[in-house]
Amino acid sequence: MFSSTMSLFLRGQKLRTSLLLMMLLPCGSHAAEPQLSVAAQPASEQQAVVSAEEKMNQFIAKLIHKMTLDEKLGQLNQLSGEGDVTGPTSSSDYLADIKAGKVGSMLNVFTVKYTNKLQHIAVDKTRLGIPLLFGYDVIHGHRTIFPISLGEAASWDLQAIEHAARVAASEASAEGIHWTFAPMVDVARDPRWGRMSEGAGEDPYLGSLIAKARIKGFQGDDLAATNTILATAKHFAVYGLAQAGRDYHSTDVSDVELWNTYLPPFKASVDAGVATFMSAFNDVNGTPATGNKYLLTDVLKQQWNFKGFVVSDYTAVNELIPHGFAKNDSHAAELAMNAGLDMDMVGQLYLKNIKHLIKEGKVSESQVDDAVRRILEMKYRLGLFDDPYRYSNEQRQAAEIYKPEYLEAARDVARKSIVLLKNNNNVLPLSKKTNSIAVIGPLADSKLDMLGSWHAAGNWDMPITLLEGIKAKVDATVSVKYAKGASYDIDSVDESGFDEAIAIAQNSDVIVLAMGEAGNMSGEAKSRSSIDLPGNQQALLRKLEKLGKPMVLVLMNGRPLTLSWEDEHMDAIVETWFAGTMGGHAIADILFGDYNPSGKLPVTFPRVLGQVPIYYNMKNTGRPFSQDSEYTTHYIDVSNDPLYVFGYGLSYTQFTYSDVVLDKKILLADGKITATIKVTNSGKYDGKETVQLYIRDLVGSITRPVKELKAFQQVVLKAGETKTLTFELTPKDLAFYKRDLHFGAEAGDFKIFIGGDSANVKEADFSLAADVNF
Repeated sequence: MFSSTMSLFLRGQKLRTSLLLMMLLPCGSHAAEPQLSVAAQPASEQQAVVSAEEKMNQFIAKLIHKMTLDEKLGQLNQLSGEGDVTGPTSSSDYLADIKAGKVGSMLNVFTVKYTNKLQHIAVDKTRLGIPLLFGYDVIHGHRTIFPISLGEAASWDLQAIEHAARVAASEASAEGIHWTFAPMVDVARDPRWGRMSEGAGEDPYLGSLIAKARIKGFQGDDLAATNTILATAKHFAVYGLAQAGRDYHSTDVSDVELWNTYLPPFKASVDAGVATFMSAFNDVNGTPATGNKYLLTDVLKQQWNFKGFVVSDYTAVNELIPHGFAKNDSHAAELAMNAGLDMDMVGQLYLKNIKHLIKEGKVSESQVDDAVRRILEMKYRLGLFDDPYRYSNEQRQAAEIYKPEYLEAARDVARKSIVLLKNNNNVLPLSKKTNSIAVIGPLADSKLDMLGSWHAAGNWDMPITLLEGIKAKVDATVSVKYAKGASYDIDSVDESGFDEAIAIAQNSDVIVLAMGEAGNMSGEAKSRSSIDLPGNQQALLRKLEKLGKPMVLVLMNGRPLTLSWEDEHMDAIVETWFAGTMGGHAIADILFGDYNPSGKLPVTFPRVLGQVPIYYNMKNTGRPFSQDSEYTTHYIDVSNDPLYVFGYGLSYTQFTYSDVVLDKKILLADGKITATIKVTNSGKYDGKETVQLYIRDLVGSITRPVKELKAFQQVVLKAGETKTLTFELTPKDLAFYKRDLHFGAEAGDFKIFIGGDSANVKEADFSLAADVNF
């Protein structure tokens, strides 16, 4: 991968300086792109690759040879600046520590002025002048904020997601940031867990593709370019399976579930060339991830041959002690280092303990050298040894932030992320000539909440609210009246604003309600025991519903909510997540029909919390549900079915599917099977449909899911237009990790499903002729 990436780089650009020729980090690429082996290259290019690799290795080796053990340990130590913190703060004077050579990386540091100041200390005031690496949580935008990550995933648009990360990298790098702690690639199936908002939802296949897109967006094709930043695949591993949906809680997972569900997005990240990994807070089957040699060394570094470095989450090394896994600080540092963790975030246990652990023979200096080498190589690939201040350009910083094209991109991604959940009697789209509109709700005119969680350096004054978006969309003759209604304190049961809301609603033609969660109710440490609309929002909805007016519920939230009452009583429901800086304009584009909604849910919405965990690719049981027998798997008080299934999303038009046609009924071990289906836009509006393909392995050596997403295509159809879509499957698409953890496909019968979501599908049958191992 290293050699093929370098070959493409050399063919596409002029040779750079000798230092930049070392840029060997593998970059993500689409599967269809050609990969060139060293053997296939002309001899001169082979020599250029070898020389570049050797030159880098020699530089790093010589530098490590010059370093004292204290200087090496400094490279493994990351401290926090004065920005956002997500845990205990260090009592250390980080400026003095940088000057003393005790710091290799800083987080929560950005802007050219701030990073330049710290970099000068590291370069000018230390013996070896090794530059610092600056990291920050650039999750769904830096200054220009895009929809939350779960919202972006609802677009199912990999190019749009990649472009959002590209914009974020451009802005962040312009402010001196080298490294983002994103993407979060944890598969998450419990909406109580607040960090579901930060990922791509419940499916490992979709999550893997989105992980690759985000990594490619952040890292680009050339890490030496000053508008790219290092990406981080986090949290390794199984963090999304936290018991009871409570953040930081324990996880327990079987080997086959670990490998089939939770590890695939991380493996995809390695394949995409991700620069760094972050260990998870949780324990996995009794071993905390930060001290888990099986995960960090055996799987990641050895089996997957990961070449980057692994950083702990915030003080996660220290937390090995309250886990009951380490006796004290020294023991925690020993366990983490021996597990394969390279960088200690904020806790400083490596800095304070590794030296005496080496003397005691509990840790080897060669382990430290390997960790140092991995970190220095990333600094090298960024070009920091060539020019430590290459990200410190005030003119670029001023020019790069909030570019008009970035704001337009944020609006575009927000539109694509919005999911239409209900639209009875075609109440939407609204007419721009509607006489009067009541805009009601605690989120209707809240700029800060529009940004959602992890909004990085987004300016709180920049976002366009829903109220502003609606007013900008309609003619001046349209009466738009606003009332907060429910308290801005969303958890409040104060009803003092109800009367004002009811009064303006009575005198309006349509009611648009902006409700959901506050922007800070999801994200890290934001688990909820209830996922109903918080506070008195539903109480207000019940009063307004009695008016008999058309009601459009615009949801803003970072997780699936339980909406059974709302689904029954609202005329239309629009899931907008937290739509970001341009959210108000994007939502208005949807509400008034300037953009036909095309988003699809990346996660299941339960009817009630008691159904959780609920997800589309569950396994069957020995007693699958049947209405003919009481003694089958079911609830006595609610349906097994979710309220909204995975992949679901309506449009202002309708799409009709033909039957699935297969080109053969038997798939050979070295063959492929082609499925075709005709999709017709049978409605009145032009629209975009995400056509989804699922399979089911009917009999396996271990039980198999009832459906598994294996492919999807987005197709734009004019009203009345029909297109034929073609999908190809090979035996590898049918493969899974078996009980012995060997990856392969088993001969037998399969079903293929194609449709607009995971439930409404057309199906066909085929068989795999023989077992195939990979």
